[in-house]
Amino acid sequence: MAAKHGSGTEQNCQSNIDIDGLSWVYRQFSHPERTIRLGSLFSGIGAIEYAFKRLGLKHKIAFAGDIDKKCKETYFANYEIEDNQWHTDVCEFNARPHKGKVDIVVGGAPCQAFSTVGAQLGFEDTRGTLFREFARVIKECQPKLFIFENVQGLFRHDGGRTWDVIRHTFENYCGYDIHFQLLNARDYGIPQTRERLFCIGFKKPTEFKYPAPIPLSYRMYDFMEDYKSKPFTVEGEAIKMLGVSEDRREGILSGDLQPEFNEFVFQLSDVEDKYYLSEKVAKYVLAGGTKTFKTSTKTDLDVARPLLQSMHKMHRAGVDNYVSYNKSKGINGLRKLTPRECFRLMGFRDDFKIVVANTSAYQQAGNSIVVDVLIALLKQLDITKYGISE
Repeated sequence: MAAKHGSGTEQNCQSNIDIDGLSWVYRQFSHPERTIRLGSLFSGIGAIEYAFKRLGLKHKIAFAGDIDKKCKETYFANYEIEDNQWHTDVCEFNARPHKGKVDIVVGGAPCQAFSTVGAQLGFEDTRGTLFREFARVIKECQPKLFIFENVQGLFRHDGGRTWDVIRHTFENYCGYDIHFQLLNARDYGIPQTRERLFCIGFKKPTEFKYPAPIPLSYRMYDFMEDYKSKPFTVEGEAIKMLGVSEDRREGILSGDLQPEFNEFVFQLSDVEDKYYLSEKVAKYVLAGGTKTFKTSTKTDLDVARPLLQSMHKMHRAGVDNYVSYNKSKGINGLRKLTPRECFRLMGFRDDFKIVVANTSAYQQAGNSIVVDVLIALLKQLDITKYGISE
């Protein structure tokens, strides 16, 4: 399959995008009663697990793992999993016992630039990379399909030769039918410019087109904690709802109804002082920069810049996201995003528990996959077709 570049309107010109079929937003699952057996590698905070949760689909975690101990804390606080289902070092994880017992495997292996790319374009050319371990696990447990996510740079690295190695490994070593596409979070409901490569491998030859972009209904400021505009508030409740119809609000507030996948329910709260920038730092953020780095004075963006795992220590307007605020005394100023706001901009609602310190929370958000892009893929795939009846 030919590689497809671009996002947004550029993607609409590509034959790999389903621009003529029914939008993924309106697609229904054919077998909602089935259970999907899920495995994840380099699991982080569990973006695919949370996507299943937001969709309300029955699923069981077969295995998950991450080398970061802080990720394990967050993962175990949010999902049903036992210690014996968790692996810390993927290099030591034996997936053979799961052969025939897992429906989908999802992960985004950290792909260091290959030092050499051999002429065979196969598994042996991936020595020394964690991608090799991802491919090995797929080979061992043989899921019905897998999703491999990574940065767009991997796709373009070394003139495309690196991706050729990976693609050929999936095809020839693992034996899967491979489809791939660059997708941007801003095209799938989240106001963040975050383009990533999404590769889907099918155990059987499969006709598949990627979900088409949808209009972006929200802007970054809609996801902020201290946003208290009346259209999104309920009288007497410290809460705001995005995409929730009036006839559903009361049921969600009472707990009788659960938000649907495209509805966001956020708590309203004041932002702590530590997120406000000092006058000196604020001036630096808005400065002209140096010869090697030029900042952008644009703040309060409609669509956020890509979230970084190192947001807690960076103060550059051309890299980070900043929003203005009005203190009670009428003083205008700038502040950085809170960890909760970063999780929201990755598709995690406020029911997701943040149990680690801010530094780790920023890293976990910046390293994650945008949940809404995964939701679009799962709906486009009709993932329940691959589940089992219990």
